[in-house]
Amino acid sequence: MSLSKKWKLYVLHHSHTDIGYTERQEKLKRYHVDFIQQAIDILKAIEDGEHPEWEGFRWVCENYWQVENFLANSSAENIASFERYVQAGLIDISLNYLNMTELVDQDVLNHKLKEGRNYADRLAVPLDSAMSADINGYSWGYADALAENGIENLFSCIHTHHGMFPAGKKHNGFWWEGPSGDRVLTWVSDHYHMGNELCLVPGHGITYLLEDRFNEKAAVSDFSITEDRIYQYIGKLDSDPEYEYDFVPIMVSGMSTDNGAPNGRILERIKEWNERHGAEIQIEMITLNHFFEILREKMNELPVYRGDWNDWWADGVGSTPAVVKHYKDAQRKYHIGKQLSPELTVEDKAYMKDVEYELALYAEHTWGYSSSVTEPWETLVNDLDFRKSAYAIRANQLASLKLDEILATKGEVSIRPEREKLFKVINPLGIARTDSVCLYIEHWEDVEGVTVDTLLQNIEVVDEKTGEVVRTQVREIARAKEVEIVTHLEAFEERIFRIRPKKKLSKENYQYLAVDKIKDIMYEGWQDGLRVNEHQIETDYYKMTLDETKGIVSFIDKQDGRSLLRDNLIHAPFVGVYERTETKPDAWEVRHTMGRNRKKVGTKRYVSELSDIRIVESGEVSATAVFTYELVGTQMYEIHVKVYRDTPKIDVTLRLHKDSVWDPENLYIAFPFTTGETEELYFDKAGCVMRPGVDQLPGTNQEFYLVQEGAAYVGTEKSFLIALKDTPLLVLGELEHHLIELSGQNKETNNAEPLYVWAMNNFWETNFKVDLAGFYEFRYTLSVVSKKEPKEATELCKAYNQGFLSMYI
Repeated sequence: MSLSKKWKLYVLHHSHTDIGYTERQEKLKRYHVDFIQQAIDILKAIEDGEHPEWEGFRWVCENYWQVENFLANSSAENIASFERYVQAGLIDISLNYLNMTELVDQDVLNHKLKEGRNYADRLAVPLDSAMSADINGYSWGYADALAENGIENLFSCIHTHHGMFPAGKKHNGFWWEGPSGDRVLTWVSDHYHMGNELCLVPGHGITYLLEDRFNEKAAVSDFSITEDRIYQYIGKLDSDPEYEYDFVPIMVSGMSTDNGAPNGRILERIKEWNERHGAEIQIEMITLNHFFEILREKMNELPVYRGDWNDWWADGVGSTPAVVKHYKDAQRKYHIGKQLSPELTVEDKAYMKDVEYELALYAEHTWGYSSSVTEPWETLVNDLDFRKSAYAIRANQLASLKLDEILATKGEVSIRPEREKLFKVINPLGIARTDSVCLYIEHWEDVEGVTVDTLLQNIEVVDEKTGEVVRTQVREIARAKEVEIVTHLEAFEERIFRIRPKKKLSKENYQYLAVDKIKDIMYEGWQDGLRVNEHQIETDYYKMTLDETKGIVSFIDKQDGRSLLRDNLIHAPFVGVYERTETKPDAWEVRHTMGRNRKKVGTKRYVSELSDIRIVESGEVSATAVFTYELVGTQMYEIHVKVYRDTPKIDVTLRLHKDSVWDPENLYIAFPFTTGETEELYFDKAGCVMRPGVDQLPGTNQEFYLVQEGAAYVGTEKSFLIALKDTPLLVLGELEHHLIELSGQNKETNNAEPLYVWAMNNFWETNFKVDLAGFYEFRYTLSVVSKKEPKEATELCKAYNQGFLSMYI
């Protein structure tokens, strides 16, 4: 093959970190410590003359997590050798912490990146690059996090299975501009095993992306395959008029597997190649930071892309919805603790290190063992699933213990006999707001000598500061009475409330309340501020009309008379849409061919059918309507809609009993809302607030998004908030199988399409948890507020998710 110029093929040697995909998580931790040691041993063998044929060996630690574990589990002598080689430029450290999903929040991401930055600074080595492998994107705030920690370059090896690289091409450089305006030089490379595909590793070749007539010889890396594939690979770049360089970088693993060891024999193949073909294509093994030195020296003007690099692989969280809910609770407690008491959290270095480690490890991109779908009964599959869950569980335990410690300093006491019924309510955020909060009386307690069961509705709550008696609603829950109030608190305000018997016992007395206690006669003034029955839900803020077969058919904002339901809605609010694909020919193959749709043309789709509406509670504070649906794939699908008299928030709870099904499945929940005005939709992602389909890199995913706190429709006069406590995946647009439109391909964007919560899925063919069965409770809050700036609006979503805290004092 005739080439137009002499080429340089730069090889970056690394081990792809996939924690829990090929082995037990703790075993892989040990492996990666040993891989660094093996790299040290290879370099020593070259120095000592044992393997001169390996001269030119370089090793790139794919992430700082590998280095962190090496430093914690190696001898002083080995650490000294490692640091000597790092300072000599023979071992390189990518300052990325791990290959993450967007589940990680900006605080944890920043702090983990800073650990690598601090280590590099301590060694006084000019490390300013990060690489990632496998994952298909990063939150827009990631660019800022890199820049903030002195990481100027990002090398991305995307695995395009069920995904795609941005801007429609690989081997592509650009400046990625973060929300703050800081820029990171970014190179989108090929798959991280491309060096193995080119058969540069004797005995460890693969055929995955490249298909040719030498497949049967590729596994043993026959040199003739190396020749054929490299000339074809370079030849395509050489004939591409848009590729202006005379070099190209590729990654290589020492073994044809994730979590593979270093391999000095790659240098034997490189040497053989250079002796035969070096005049046309020279191969050199270099480090990550060295590559960016070369790129910066030779690059011309590069495009600047500003926006979110939305991850195609974020949907793994939907395969473990129960544990993700537990993880989100851990995140909230971690943040609440820091907000309430920086001196007991941030200054507790051991706590911060431990809790952020667990939060980071659960957010790492691996979502199970490689045969989780095809062999769900296997012991190792389930062992690794338990271990993955343990990261979220430990994070929640640590954050809960720290929050308990903080609340104790604020006066919280343990249960005790004959205690005064005093409660402290705390606003944990720096936003003044009105919200509901629940106070709890244990089932065995009394109130000033009178048993709770005797009092029930005849207790009241008084604000100790003002003496005001506030509206109160009592309900029975397991082992306690829940006393709900609504109050207003300033930023970080703490207020004390007392529960006491009413001075005058009350009894319901409505003009049209019959002896059968059924309220089915409409008249003005019935339960002022809350008019709730099987046909309507009306407060001072909203008016909903209910249909016995469709559910909510009208939803009006009473402040301006506008509808809060989209004109282009397909499904009524909170309707469940369940998808199931027949397993043909097997559990692996049916999923393998689903692509970016996460479904097939033949996927069966079922919409929940409303079977009952009932009012389970209506009182001084709130009223709750329960919508019971029949939905294929579930034994129970219940939506609880709770409205309030004195606040415009609406709490929505889905109670679900999911069947066990091995077929590929999806479950969506319809949220077809709008401000009724000219508006834009914003999502709160890690480190940024972005408009889906608008604030994105060209050619990126606009099918679904993993958000942090929720979504906000920002109109000209008001904002509609959707706070997501438990299920962070959102889908825009049609659910049917369709041709995928990437961001920037069409003038129209998905920003104005109907919104769905993607509650669960099990479509991936390798390492998703395949069994979604069980009981679930997923919680959401809706609210219409005056117009807010996008960041303010999503901060209110965070406020609703965190809620007010209450405690015994």
